[in-house]
Amino acid sequence: MSCEPLSILVSGMLAGVPHHGGATWAVLQYVLGLRQLGHDVWFVEPVDPAGPETASAAGPEAVAPETVAYFDLVCRQFDLQDRAALLIRGSRQTIGLPWSRLAAAARDADLLLNLSGLLREESLCEPIPSRLYLDLDPAFTQLWHDVEGIDMGLAGHTCYATVGTALGSKDCPIPTCGVEWIPTLQPVVLDEWPVAGHITRDAFTTIANWRGYGSVQRDGVLYGQKVHALREFIDLPRQAGDRFDLGLAIDPGEERDLRALERGGWNLVDPYAAASTPDRYRRFIAGSLAEVGIAKSGYALSRSGWFSDRSACYLASGRPVLAMETGFSRVLPTGVGLLSFQSSEEALAGIHAIRYDYARQSRAAREIAEAYFDSRTVLSKLLERVTSESGEEPLPHVVAGSGAPA
Repeated sequence: MSCEPLSILVSGMLAGVPHHGGATWAVLQYVLGLRQLGHDVWFVEPVDPAGPETASAAGPEAVAPETVAYFDLVCRQFDLQDRAALLIRGSRQTIGLPWSRLAAAARDADLLLNLSGLLREESLCEPIPSRLYLDLDPAFTQLWHDVEGIDMGLAGHTCYATVGTALGSKDCPIPTCGVEWIPTLQPVVLDEWPVAGHITRDAFTTIANWRGYGSVQRDGVLYGQKVHALREFIDLPRQAGDRFDLGLAIDPGEERDLRALERGGWNLVDPYAAASTPDRYRRFIAGSLAEVGIAKSGYALSRSGWFSDRSACYLASGRPVLAMETGFSRVLPTGVGLLSFQSSEEALAGIHAIRYDYARQSRAAREIAEAYFDSRTVLSKLLERVTSESGEEPLPHVVAGSGAPA
């Protein structure tokens, strides 16, 4: 199946939370990468109506204007106008591609690539013979299902993949929810992420949300957010005597943490200016010296092997990455171009190594991206695995909290 052109329906969050350029790129890498391989790619994103008074409205007025405008911006930039739709949940109302064409694309599709299980519209999903659930949030997806009893949309798919490359291994304590997960790395469309030129921001940088969503506790372990991990490294810039620019989305009410970040030497950058569109996000990364990537504590504690799609973009741009270890070094080379750390001492050593021989570190960063994250390779391998497992029966209704199908 993967050797011949396929018709593929992709679903993910492209514009539902507008002006998150990084989240947009995480989805675009799949859409553009599959298209680059010669597949016939369609896209749909379910969105909520703007409010009860608009739930029965037809057309763009049913959705927040900011979402519609951002969706239009992204589709125009990447030539998706005739291939993409926002689908208003609980209806057959769309923005962009009309429902009739979207339904026809689903009927003709060979594969559904359902990022985080976002699409649940049965009339679109069920006609597609191969339905791949792709987990982009390993540890949290499984813990929300198993511990919190949240329906994560696992049911009804014929195969399952995760960017948690160690999920299911003996070193990862996270439940698998009765699923055999295919490990995969995050793809990067290298043509869209060329080696960057002049450094415009001589600093270690990253882009992050201080708090994204709820933490989960299991067996006495708190699988937390960025805030819980970064607090452990709050003094890193001061200790390093270097510049650290952080495009951080943080509530102004977090006064105690904001003061601590300032004392620690972090230079806070307006996240809207840094990453509110795909282009701004790409320019911020390309202009940086290198990334310092501090993972959510849940990723680090789970040892799931998660590696950031953002960090993969830094590597592709020829920008070295100093990343908090999550178990990814089992599958990725570290030491030059990509350096891992678990302690402040290891982080400081990595900062020195990047500064000491930057040209070598920069070359190695791009080489790692080409060898491990090239969308042509990553997506081809994933499709091969999906092909080999597509004959399995769909997972039936999953009882959240049971860890296994009902």
